[in-house]
Amino acid sequence: MARKQSKGSCVYCGKELAKAGMTKHLVTCSKRQEAIATAESKKGSSEAIYHLRVQDAYRNEFWLDLEMRGSKMLLDLDDYLRAIWLECCGHMSQFSLGGAFAREVGKRRKLNDVFQHSGELTHIYDFGTSSETVVKCVGVREGYATTKKPIALMARNNMPDYRCIVCDQPATHLCMECLYEDQAEGTLCDQHVKNHPHDNYGDPLPLVNSPRMGMCGYDGPAEAPY
Repeated sequence: MARKQSKGSCVYCGKELAKAGMTKHLVTCSKRQEAIATAESKKGSSEAIYHLRVQDAYRNEFWLDLEMRGSKMLLDLDDYLRAIWLECCGHMSQFSLGGAFAREVGKRRKLNDVFQHSGELTHIYDFGTSSETVVKCVGVREGYATTKKPIALMARNNMPDYRCIVCDQPATHLCMECLYEDQAEGTLCDQHVKNHPHDNYGDPLPLVNSPRMGMCGYDGPAEAPY
C-alpha cells in the first residue's frame, strides 16, 4: 500500500497541504474565519468547540480534521467515524483513555468532560478484525459552531496514490485474495482488474478513502455523512 507523504484538502478553501501543515492552515484560513464570523452573528449559545485530529493508528496516511461541539457526546463521534470510515457489519466499538483496550470511556460522556482529563482518546471498531483510531485534541475555541450538527469536517487526507501491481498505473480496485492469500498489495488498474484470475474472495473491491479498506469486506462509502 502507498506510503508517500500524506496530503489533504481544506474543506473551506480547497487548498491542498501536507498533513503536518493543515493544523496551522486551519487556524488562519480566511474562508474558515468567514464561516466562524457568520456563526457568531447568529443567536445561540456559546460553548467550547474542539479541533480534533483523527488518525488511523497504523496507517497514518488516513486522517481527518474535525471540529466538534463540546456539549455533544462521544456517541456522536462514534456515529461519525462509522459513517465516514468504518461501518461494515454493525460491529461493536468503544473509546478508551491510555491506549487501545485501556480504561473504557462511556459513549454518553460529553466531549467537554472527556478532554478535561486527557488530550487523546483511542477508538476501536470491531473486536475481531479491529480498526484502531487515535483522536487528539489539538485546539479549543470558545464561541459558536459553524453547523447545527455535532461535528464539522474541516479537512481530510486525499486518496492515497495506489499503483497497479501489474503495470504500475493508478489503481482503482483491490483484490482480497491477493491481500490475504498471497500477502501482496493486490491493487489493480481498470484494465488489469477485468481478467484478474482470483475470485475466491469475490470480485475485487473498488478502492475507497478509508483505513478499513481490505478489512472484513469493507467497501465504503468513505464519504462524509454531512
